[in-house]
Amino acid sequence: MAEKEISLAKLDKFKKSLNDDPSHSILQKALVNSGIEAVTLNQSSQIKMQHTYSVEIKTGDITNQKSSGRCWMFAGMNVLRKRIMEKCNLKTFELSQNYILFYDKLEKANYFYENILDTLELETDSRLVSWLLHAPLQDGGQWDMLVNVIEKYGVVPKWLMPETFHSSNTRKMAQLLTRKLRRDAAYMRREFSKGKTIEKLREEKESMIIDVHKVLCRCLGNPPESFDFEYTDKDDKFHRDENLTPKTFYDKYVDVNLSDYISLINAPTADKPFDRTYTVQRLGNVVGGNIVKYLNVHVDELKRAASEQLKEGELVWFGCDVGKMMDRKLGIMDTELFDYTSALGTEVELTKAEQLEYGDSLMTHAMVFTAVNIVDGKTVRWKVENSWGDKSGKEGWFIMSDEWFDKYMYQVVVNKKYLTKEQLEILKTKPIELKPWDPMGSLAK
Repeated sequence: MAEKEISLAKLDKFKKSLNDDPSHSILQKALVNSGIEAVTLNQSSQIKMQHTYSVEIKTGDITNQKSSGRCWMFAGMNVLRKRIMEKCNLKTFELSQNYILFYDKLEKANYFYENILDTLELETDSRLVSWLLHAPLQDGGQWDMLVNVIEKYGVVPKWLMPETFHSSNTRKMAQLLTRKLRRDAAYMRREFSKGKTIEKLREEKESMIIDVHKVLCRCLGNPPESFDFEYTDKDDKFHRDENLTPKTFYDKYVDVNLSDYISLINAPTADKPFDRTYTVQRLGNVVGGNIVKYLNVHVDELKRAASEQLKEGELVWFGCDVGKMMDRKLGIMDTELFDYTSALGTEVELTKAEQLEYGDSLMTHAMVFTAVNIVDGKTVRWKVENSWGDKSGKEGWFIMSDEWFDKYMYQVVVNKKYLTKEQLEILKTKPIELKPWDPMGSLAK
């Protein structure tokens, strides 16, 4: 009968097994002195991951989200700015991520207050209330959340609302605002228990939102309401467009119908059958805005749609688990980049479904596909525009193998014209609701 405890006799057996392994001593020295990634880095992976692509789109300069979790905003702005660059004949251009951050935080605060008002009758230690209180004002987001902010507030050039200390270093601002939101939640729940109505508490919510707005203005600056757009194009011609609002600027210079773009996901778990639509309960930022909506399909469908969009000259926003099998300095994302199993002497890999089900992986970061290499009709590697500045990767650019795509890619956003007729019909169905803590409710940071 197997023993429950680890006995001293067992420990002696473990030690003997190590002593009998001729590779143990040298591997121990290597790992102790150099670390597992330096020891297990595969040169063959570096050799095969060359920045050559059969389909490539030229974009602007590499951006930098710095010490913030705004990758989803940066990726979205990097996709949209290409339209402005083409329309205005510009070599590069950047939209204000700080502007989007401001309104995302403001709307998330209101979204949080409404969720608290909707759950006043639940106990504070209920799973739902605990989840709501955990990180109500984090930087992370989803594609549909970006769409909500843009459709309501528009966009502005970066020079009009530039970065501030707290837009580039969001931790302390978010921490203090989160504390305020929790304080307001405690007040709402306490007053409700004393008999105050939800209608009265919603009236008092306005003063709470005013305070959030004040803090954001002090930390991030005042969002512009109107402006003149001035620029000099690649032919040294000066242009001025006067009296624009953020909305009219978006409509005139970006001119993209964001409702045409669909999130395809690949979640191969038993609880999420393919070819169905999904949403996540209480995941969002704008009250009354679009829900987060996914269409779950096989991973090959993500590749097909993304590569077709790239072939038509349009960039692709995507979400993945960036921390797995990735070297930040090299900018390589490949499942063979590190040989952990040989160095550790034990298997550490899970299937993609197991990664999701057992908390080993989820979407953590959003970036942009700008190129793909296709050989004999099959995608081989992908060029990635990141937002970590030009000191990581190849001057800011990353490269992803097709095998890495299979294992750690969870979401791509494509125009619905790249979907099949069957997929378009599925989009019309009512989405299945996932719990707020489902892994597909993760936010890109």
